[in-house]
Amino acid sequence: MDQETAKKLLVEGGTFVFLGVPQETQFGIDMQCWNTDEDFRGIKMIPPGLHYVHYSAVSKGTGDVCPRSGFMHYFHKKEFLVKMWDKKMEDISVEEISEESIQRLKDNLFNLDRHLAPYPYEIWQKWKLLTSQITAELATKLSPEKGIIRASVELLSMTDEDRPRGVKSESMESQDDSESSKCAEESPDETPGQSDAKRAKRVTREQKENAMLPNLKPVPGASMRFTEIPQDKYPPGSSPEEITKHYLDQSYSLELMIAQHDEPLHIIGELQLAYLCFLIGHSLECFEHWKSLVILLCSCDDAIHKYRSVFFHFIRTIEIQIEEMPEDFLADIVMNKNLVYKKLREFFKTAYMSKVDGRLLTMIERFKENLTEKLQWDFTGLDADEDDERPVIVKLTEDVE
Repeated sequence: MDQETAKKLLVEGGTFVFLGVPQETQFGIDMQCWNTDEDFRGIKMIPPGLHYVHYSAVSKGTGDVCPRSGFMHYFHKKEFLVKMWDKKMEDISVEEISEESIQRLKDNLFNLDRHLAPYPYEIWQKWKLLTSQITAELATKLSPEKGIIRASVELLSMTDEDRPRGVKSESMESQDDSESSKCAEESPDETPGQSDAKRAKRVTREQKENAMLPNLKPVPGASMRFTEIPQDKYPPGSSPEEITKHYLDQSYSLELMIAQHDEPLHIIGELQLAYLCFLIGHSLECFEHWKSLVILLCSCDDAIHKYRSVFFHFIRTIEIQIEEMPEDFLADIVMNKNLVYKKLREFFKTAYMSKVDGRLLTMIERFKENLTEKLQWDFTGLDADEDDERPVIVKLTEDVE
């Protein structure tokens, strides 16, 4: 970083002091991660704004790394944040640091400074793009109540009485096939429909296996609090034609989700937060929510015109997100007909059919060209029907006696 920026951050930047962290612990902020040494005490010169602090305990004997944990925090100018490491829990301590202890650290800042690593300023511009719509309030609203975002959410254990015992189907309850046949013979009045109904009640192997699994639930306050994707895609009392319309154009579902936020652009902030909790926090739950939001936004028609600003920032956001996406998630994406790729095709097609114009259309065109150039994604033939959307032609033949 240049000298002017360094001087400014020394005066205005935030400081995060992390005491008692064992050597070789994985520690990071935003998109950067390191293994700590024995002199590590935290990070200095943190640019004011939202940041993601994360860490993973490392086993001394085997070098095994625990699932990643972390938290979002909005650092104000000159903020001095102090946290302690809990050796017993191998996690950040939940105990609050007294104001007296914090003041002593501030007074000793000259000696503490050499144990603080500077913020990796080279990632700052990209980080601002990835978090452009995440306000401090939104981050708090969507993060777990306990404040810690975990790759593996802790689940409640079950008592022995609550453990599942499995289920039995009617075929299991009968002694054998011959006995079943005998029972059928003794019931001549049973109609074929009744027999079919009995067979329909039989439990499948998958149902039996699922019934043996414990129904574990996350510890209260440990899960992300994302906006729920609407299950009903259409308003109550919709006609069959209206139901079909709302399944093809999911603007109604998007409206329901936007209504749960303080402003429309917060839905993009939620998309950004879900992505970062997957990319940095290693949470597959957050990846699934990110994917669901992308699919929903790509499945809208009317909303593109009503919420132009939302879709403008959607393009800006997903473009940089795809650039940062791990290669494993992008490999052979077209060959495997990845759902994100298919939905982006639908989105581009809808944009053209809806006659989107102006700056938004320019952004969509540029985004499509960049994807084709960088990732070799094929977006040709958008004016033609997809293979699975084409009408099926059935030839009717007359019976010949």
